[in-house]
Amino acid sequence: MRENRFKEALLNPAEFPVTWELVPGRGAKEAAQEKALALASQAAAGKKILALTLTDNPGGTPAMSADFMGCEILKLGIEPLVHFTGKDKNRNQSESQLYALDRAGVRNLLVMSGDYPVSGFQGRPAPVFDLDPVHTLQLITDMNRGLTYPGIKGNVTHQPGDFFPGAVVSPFKATEAEQMGQYYKLKKKIDGGAQFIVTQLGYDARKFHEVLLFMKQNGLNIPLVGNVYILPFGAAKMMNRNDLPGSVVTDKLLADIDRERNDPDKGEGARILRAARLYAVLKGMGYSGVHIGGHNIKYEQVEEIIRQGEALAPEWTGLIRHFDYPIDGGFYYFERDPDTGLNQEARTRLQDRPLDAEIECAYGFSRFFHQLMYEPGRNLYGVMKGLCKKVQGSRVEGFFHKLEHLTKVALFDCRDCGDCALIDAAYLCPMSQCPKNQRNGACGGSFQGWCEVYPGKRKCVYVRAYARLKKHGEQEQMEKNIVPPCNWDLYQSSSWINYYLGKDHTSKKQT
Repeated sequence: MRENRFKEALLNPAEFPVTWELVPGRGAKEAAQEKALALASQAAAGKKILALTLTDNPGGTPAMSADFMGCEILKLGIEPLVHFTGKDKNRNQSESQLYALDRAGVRNLLVMSGDYPVSGFQGRPAPVFDLDPVHTLQLITDMNRGLTYPGIKGNVTHQPGDFFPGAVVSPFKATEAEQMGQYYKLKKKIDGGAQFIVTQLGYDARKFHEVLLFMKQNGLNIPLVGNVYILPFGAAKMMNRNDLPGSVVTDKLLADIDRERNDPDKGEGARILRAARLYAVLKGMGYSGVHIGGHNIKYEQVEEIIRQGEALAPEWTGLIRHFDYPIDGGFYYFERDPDTGLNQEARTRLQDRPLDAEIECAYGFSRFFHQLMYEPGRNLYGVMKGLCKKVQGSRVEGFFHKLEHLTKVALFDCRDCGDCALIDAAYLCPMSQCPKNQRNGACGGSFQGWCEVYPGKRKCVYVRAYARLKKHGEQEQMEKNIVPPCNWDLYQSSSWINYYLGKDHTSKKQT
């Protein structure tokens, strides 16, 4: 089997691998694709970069398939790292895509939810999000073991795959609910099979240190790769407005970059130096590698960042002051260390902090009826189970289902999927109230607690769920029990019957 230099280097503490992000662009034989391949050829020849990451329809607009471009780049003698998302395909298409990648020898995958689709042929496309990143990682892990599924003559087991899947995390969130949601989902991603983690984009040294310390304290012993973005003023302005969800550029940083563009070189030297300093800080902290990104970047600039970064790395502690860009009033999981400017190992007392979202009276109502009806051995559980047995298959089942659905539409905006996840999200429906249908926690696109798709209009459903659970000291429930993808066999059927008669994921979890 061909060696995977990226994997070997990332798992080797003595090495510090660099990846570089290329954007395939929209089209097949246009300038963007030719440029990406030309840059890939330079990177392969230069041997400073161990993998080229390829974006999957960034910004929610169509682009050349990252898979196909990965196959082209592999022929050049350098490892591709393909962004693998679930936004445009269901689970069957994801499996098909993985078979093709496995056969082509494209093994490095960065699994994420993906940007919400915003434009396409004759209008906005329908988002899919059938699998969230945790589910996709589980699928890839099963394929690496040899995927087993029922066939006509019994179970069929495939030959094992050789994927090296990673996932992403954002330590740069403003609120406690957002940040803790990111860390809880990080644990699920690693449980699902992530073998390395890449951070989202930000410029706060304390936050880079925070996620490293969080992983260490929680025994999450896999490589962590830091995101180093070469930041010009235009991109910084977009990120400051949250036009690129998940990327954090504060007002202070934007002002500094605005001043730098008045330099004789229009700020290019300052951009390269900032990236090199961050490279050095991340290496000094103990990161396993860095991911370099940026728009219209030349290969020579990437080499210069590596050269300067390596030279600066021995003095990394003196560079921390250059990354003092906190979000105003932002949350930190650890107390600040005044000596280093990073973090102490002492955690912030979460119980002393206010809730980040209002809690509607409907939640108290839901908790009361949950304890009354849905906990085995309690009060009305046996009555409801007996009723559902009688109703199933009878002439009144349709009426029973409609009554349930109308009740849940009024209370929870129910979409009648039949495999209900209300219990998993503090009685907030991720299928109707999360545009990305994330069943295991928030995506990385929220901003100041607001949903990526509806900024300023809707709070992220998992910010609301965290507040509800925290009020009762139960917020750590969000890191437990991976919620499986919706079983669409149960669509438009009674979730009450499915629960009490052992058909849905919640009832199966209890047995």
